[in-house]
Amino acid sequence: MVATLVICALLAVALSARVFLVARRGNVPCRLKAGDGGWRAGVARYADGELHWIPLWDVRLRPRHAIARRGLVVSGRRELDNGLYAVDCSGSTRDISLAMSADALTGFLAWLESAPPSAHLGVA
Repeated sequence: MVATLVICALLAVALSARVFLVARRGNVPCRLKAGDGGWRAGVARYADGELHWIPLWDVRLRPRHAIARRGLVVSGRRELDNGLYAVDCSGSTRDISLAMSADALTGFLAWLESAPPSAHLGVA
């Protein structure tokens, strides 16, 4: 019984440490919805012309989704009821939706618009 409690406590500490590490690396809180699935909590970071999305509750520290800026199009934008804003994206990846705060959305749109002119033309 004690061994089970110790193992559960160690797992909880390890998972909490992972969430802390992922959340503090200069990442932006961002939820992701792919296909018919529900919203999943995670963080986003910008790296090498891609938006990397890392789930909060996962054992890996690697991004689950790498969304390329080249050809990415915001096809819709709406306000959610919990103070977040959702953007529907298509183009360089399968259709996904991202939900983030107003400040994070401003940063995302600025990042998307700051791409070189050829980034949206599919020209190498």
